[in-house]
Amino acid sequence: MSRIRGGHNFYQIRYSDRRVTASKDSVDILVALDLNTIEIHRKNLGEEGIIIYDSESIKKTFESPEFIDVPFKKIALDVGKNRVMENTVATGAVLGMLGTGLDALEEILRTAFKKKGEEVIEKNIACAHAGYDYAREHCPGCEKSGLSEPQDRKLMLINGLQAIGLGALMSGCKFYSAYPMTPSTGVMNFLASKAEEYGIIVEQAEDEVAAINMAIGASFAGVRAMTGTSGGGFALMVEGLSLAGMTETPIVIAEVQRPGPATGLPTRTEQADLLFILYSGHGEFPRVIFEPGSPKQAFYLTNRAFEIAEKYQVPVFIQSDQYLGDSQWTFEDFDPEKLLYNDYRLREKDLKGVEEYRRHALSETGISLLAVPGEAGKHLVVTDSDEHDEEGHIIEDAETRIEMVRKRLLKKMPLIRKEIEAPLLYGAPSPKVVLVGHGSTYGVMKEVVDLFSGEQEIAMLHFSQVYPLPERDRFDYIELLEKADLAICIENNATGQFAKLIRAETGFGFVHLVSRYDGRPFTVENLKEELHAYI
Repeated sequence: MSRIRGGHNFYQIRYSDRRVTASKDSVDILVALDLNTIEIHRKNLGEEGIIIYDSESIKKTFESPEFIDVPFKKIALDVGKNRVMENTVATGAVLGMLGTGLDALEEILRTAFKKKGEEVIEKNIACAHAGYDYAREHCPGCEKSGLSEPQDRKLMLINGLQAIGLGALMSGCKFYSAYPMTPSTGVMNFLASKAEEYGIIVEQAEDEVAAINMAIGASFAGVRAMTGTSGGGFALMVEGLSLAGMTETPIVIAEVQRPGPATGLPTRTEQADLLFILYSGHGEFPRVIFEPGSPKQAFYLTNRAFEIAEKYQVPVFIQSDQYLGDSQWTFEDFDPEKLLYNDYRLREKDLKGVEEYRRHALSETGISLLAVPGEAGKHLVVTDSDEHDEEGHIIEDAETRIEMVRKRLLKKMPLIRKEIEAPLLYGAPSPKVVLVGHGSTYGVMKEVVDLFSGEQEIAMLHFSQVYPLPERDRFDYIELLEKADLAICIENNATGQFAKLIRAETGFGFVHLVSRYDGRPFTVENLKEELHAYI
């Protein structure tokens, strides 16, 4: 997590010869750069785990066999002539313990310090080798890990926020406005880094009220637009959301959750904004909520969010949380052939033959032609935040009001629902135990299902397209839950918000709920232990 005020932080890397999709509590190698790290994380050390530390730096020596004293500071000063290279020494030491070689690290160091010159690069490489050699000499039993050399191939390393940004970029987003708010800022950072190359306007607004209204204005003016925030910032966006609903202006909103209320735990994670997003805004208008379970899903669902927003002229949410947003995963690649791009905006050449253009014209589908103001030739594009007629002018009569509510809401929602994909069923096809979750619980549920699959007929049901809930004609997920002996909803909140949504929309009530709301994500061991009590 980010640390706004400083203090203890850590980064966990987990890898395997099979795909891993969740975090674990157990640690095999703990690299401690200060004493606080040892005191906090020593309890997580596995049976054969090792702690490497620098006794000179932390002013304390540990005699236990699980400790290896590596002089990070001394090596950095002797070899690199600069203490700032301690972390390079530590990285080299870890690779020495694992016996992986240093070729990949050398390439990374050359890339990372290219602008600092050859001397800095060579000193860092020398520090990495010194740390590597020291660990090989002083930890002779470490190579028993049997780690094979990595294959000579490149993998994509990407976190959830970068994947949302990449999905927006590949979907033709040309305007992004936001006020930087943890943990959503990574989307803005990514798009800003690509702005010049791809012709994107990225605007850091003075607050979230301005951010959403800027995005609505950009969308009305003719480009695909997006904004992003966390729960506290979205509280300021709610009136703007209703404006998008009334004017039928397409907009995509990334809402990346952290624990509340108020400032809450600004650098931690939770799934407690679902019902807030679902019911926010005054009046009744359609919206769509997607909750990706991995960066790969985040990439494709962001693309789908733009498609739905533009096609139906509605606000669409990409809802995530700090855990998925900041977690980096490796993938072979993303397939651009699977992306959708349909330009629903009409300009002068597209409007040839249209005698009379009305922005909010009534139709069988509730969808009106979406012309670009100033580019519609002889036609005038008008809309209003008051209730309006087909041309966009203010009205007061009851009959027009009824027709417009039907148009915006009652005609569009059934069509949108038909486009919502069924939840993912992973595990036994006719399970007796079903784990149900949404968003970032995907990875941990998947691994726990694998752990229990040898002894239980178990499966997970993961929802990434959360609202509206998918129709049940293609896959009756409620029937699957009713037939199971045990259906358990897994959520990172205190009140079971997704379980409430399922009950409100389908009538199915979960008897069992596993909740975590301490600002931390579920880990494999944590969820496995919770489920043992039920199973």
